[in-house]
Amino acid sequence: MFKMLNQMLNRTLQRVSLFLLSVILMACAGTQSPNQVTVTGGTIEGSLTPQLAVFKGIPFAAPPVGDLRWRPPQPVTPWQGVKQTTDYGNDCMQLPFPSDAAPLGKTPAEDCLYANVWAPKDADGTTPVLVWIYGGGFVNGGSSPEVYDGSKFAQQGVVFVSFNYRLGRFGFFAHPALTDEAQENGDMLGNYAYMDQIAALKWVHNNISSFGGDPDNVTIMGESAGGGSVLAMMQAEQARGLFDRAIIMSGGGRSLFGDRKVSEATQESLSGEQYGLNYAEKHGITGTDAEALAALRALDAETVVDGLNLAAMFNPAQTNKPTWAGGPMQDGELITQTISDALQQGNLADVDVMVGATSMDIGGNPFKDKDALFASFGEYAEQARKVYDPSGQAPFQVVGYAVGQDRTMQEPARYIAEQMTSHGQQAYYYRFGTVAQSSDNPGAPHASDIPFFFDTVAEKYGDALTQQDQAAASAIHQYIVSFAKTGKPVSDNAAQWQVFAPEQSNMLNMTRNGDMQHGTDPWKARLDVVKAAVESSN
Repeated sequence: MFKMLNQMLNRTLQRVSLFLLSVILMACAGTQSPNQVTVTGGTIEGSLTPQLAVFKGIPFAAPPVGDLRWRPPQPVTPWQGVKQTTDYGNDCMQLPFPSDAAPLGKTPAEDCLYANVWAPKDADGTTPVLVWIYGGGFVNGGSSPEVYDGSKFAQQGVVFVSFNYRLGRFGFFAHPALTDEAQENGDMLGNYAYMDQIAALKWVHNNISSFGGDPDNVTIMGESAGGGSVLAMMQAEQARGLFDRAIIMSGGGRSLFGDRKVSEATQESLSGEQYGLNYAEKHGITGTDAEALAALRALDAETVVDGLNLAAMFNPAQTNKPTWAGGPMQDGELITQTISDALQQGNLADVDVMVGATSMDIGGNPFKDKDALFASFGEYAEQARKVYDPSGQAPFQVVGYAVGQDRTMQEPARYIAEQMTSHGQQAYYYRFGTVAQSSDNPGAPHASDIPFFFDTVAEKYGDALTQQDQAAASAIHQYIVSFAKTGKPVSDNAAQWQVFAPEQSNMLNMTRNGDMQHGTDPWKARLDVVKAAVESSN
């Protein structure tokens, strides 16, 4: 009996010894499990599915907390052992917006600079890469919403990356004390959100080959504030060479970035520093020295948010001392001019673009009646009346909304396509009008394109999803995948999407029922008069 037990014990010890030896040999040889990757900072371990390797919550910069609040993103602190990256990190600090089209999946916090990667298991270093930049008016948003899941892209042979960037006053803030500190340190200032985005793109450039991605075949894509961010990355010299193509979804493109500056007041805006001084005064902090800056950094995160979100932006409190600068500022280094001027002068990355908006996109109407509305077109007032209200019977609200969205989103999207084409790049222009069958909307609202572009309509619509919805999403998703892979948007059994030609004003029109139609923009006359009025007033 004892002899048998002794033999069993010896066999067990031999197996344990062999296992430990194999572990040591693997470590010495640098061998890793299929779901382990070495990146800047150390080794991470993600999760595996039959087709994909997924990594969530990868630090791409140090937590921007304490003395790093309102500083450019700093390098990650290396870690020991293997870091588990199977769940999203915190979304960035914010006050969530109740009716957000992409509800957050994680609790917001200041410690939020994390990236996520979905990679095909067979990614071999030549696999194209798509990087997502979320929207939310620069005050809301994150990488954790279900509709931003990158699985479908990876299943189609694209390494998909998303990441977080700072929001609200954490992402855009100026104060004389910060300006002094930045000058002493040689730092950029004001647009910390954009600095985060550049840091994330640099992380992709330096690390994506570890996931099988090609750092020389990177497309960036963003919607709303994310689309504006894509344009910012196209303008920023610091981001040159970090991406090869761009997809701009409802990103504006005329007066984007305005003339708001960090240290100077303009005709349109207070200086960013003055907004910061107003905010500090509201919370009992005066002065412009290091002591004032320390007091600002000592404020708790909720106080820095100060009730700011998309709802507050659209219903701002009336005050003679406003405390929110409104987002991006011209800082003289990263953002140096309006996007309109940058487009005209060719001060943008030489990349091909896909650009468009939804058929019921954002647009305001500050006018009291039709006469005032059309008078705002100046010498083109009568022409505007003819294209927007030929019968004279259209309701004022309908006409006002059409003009508003054309000025804010539709014409600026076409303008980007025109200008990039004039500088020798290829542009693909679209309008997304597809509406889920469970919705009674007459057109596609702002941000409703995202689940179709990502093919996450099942996550968005659940049991209400129809075969027609899924077919539309599959077709649209194929265009995006194809553009990321080759620079040419192609979709099986769908319309051939041709390169934009300004004289034709040709576009891909994604219709209400999901059909893809290519031809002259049906709103060409509307956008032509908007363009004429804008350019005559400059």
